[in-house]
Amino acid sequence: MSCVSVPKILMPKTGTDLYKWAVVACDQYTSQPEYWEETDRIVGDAPSTLRITLPEVFLENSDVEQLTDTINETMKQYLSDGTLAELPAGFILTERFSGGETPRRGLVAAIDLECYEYTAGSRSLVRPTEKTVVERIPPRLKIRKHASIEVPHIMLLIDDPDRTVIEPMFAQTAQLEQVYNTDLMQGGGHINGWFIPQGEQTDRLIAAMDALNDREVFQKKYHLSEELPLLPFAVGDGNHSMATAKAYWEEIKQTLTPEQQQDHPARFALCEIVNIHDESLIIEPIHRVMFQVDAAALLEAAREYYAANGSTCEITYAEDAASIALTQQENAHTVGFCFGDRCGTLTVHNPKWGIPLGTLQAFLDDYLSGHADAKIDYIHGTDVVYSLGTAEGNMGFLLPDIQKNDLFRGVIIDGVLPRKTFSMGEAHEKRYYMESKRIVK
Repeated sequence: MSCVSVPKILMPKTGTDLYKWAVVACDQYTSQPEYWEETDRIVGDAPSTLRITLPEVFLENSDVEQLTDTINETMKQYLSDGTLAELPAGFILTERFSGGETPRRGLVAAIDLECYEYTAGSRSLVRPTEKTVVERIPPRLKIRKHASIEVPHIMLLIDDPDRTVIEPMFAQTAQLEQVYNTDLMQGGGHINGWFIPQGEQTDRLIAAMDALNDREVFQKKYHLSEELPLLPFAVGDGNHSMATAKAYWEEIKQTLTPEQQQDHPARFALCEIVNIHDESLIIEPIHRVMFQVDAAALLEAAREYYAANGSTCEITYAEDAASIALTQQENAHTVGFCFGDRCGTLTVHNPKWGIPLGTLQAFLDDYLSGHADAKIDYIHGTDVVYSLGTAEGNMGFLLPDIQKNDLFRGVIIDGVLPRKTFSMGEAHEKRYYMESKRIVK
């Protein structure tokens, strides 16, 4: 069974102002209501995904139930008055320019939620890259329960270093129907989309994605000595949106016969599939700073923790920050540290975790559980780590650059990556709502 399904995608009717229609993912700018106020001003009375989604900045508002009711009514209106028109079954090939040197190239398709699990220890073919915070699902589920369509911002990653799936399609755009070509509001850049009708080309794309699931290729790619669960797809963005879709499907499924379950629209979630090796995806590590700690005692605790877990911990001091080398050795994970006027590296030999951050975070979590006064923060940028980490009572940890294969390897070996493992794009680069799909019969 393939996890990928060919959906019937809803698009705004011809003549719709797509600049006003497409709005950034609802989980962005959550502390900046002024962003959403400006978006509202830009949209005005025009049809827009702003009217069929709920920006999370408003989730705590007292009138959230009324807003939800209005969203659901607007969905029905857009379907009944022809604002949204259903395309024949097919994929959409998409190209997003957002200010970098290269565009992000993706494929809008549907994923069978029977292939996806977000619970810890999942062995499903589609898994989150980071831990799902289940407390974030109920408010989203409340909105989805009475919705007639989904307007997702999920980005699903494939690990395709040979570029066998998505990239070859861009040689054929001249033969495809272009369904959108528009600038995006509020600094979102520009986006193009081409329709791929169900048939020979969609069959090739599905077969190419299924080939990533080959056991022999999988074992070799991730240097595995045992048969761990296959992972052809990893959720890179919008995991809580996908988890909500899964929770909704599990509820709906209980009311359906086995035959009805096979093709019910709520079983399939719309997403953009992107190759993790796409040049536009800049994946940066998120560093750590510990507060209210004794650095010497913390390092000694690290030695003891790793020894108890079958590893050895080597601590090396450097002359200055510039001389810290985070080069990774075989069967070892190295991270940098700084405190006071000292800095150096912590290398764990024979780690049982899949990636350096997994090795570090396992210890930090253990340390925090036994030291109530200690706190942790997640930091972008090494300069901020040095500034905070060298302050009295603090300690900074520097993570090495993330290798793209390590994201999949970390999920495969460790189950999920630690919280705040990586950053993938700025807020304005996140997916803008464009396509939608029915989720009710």
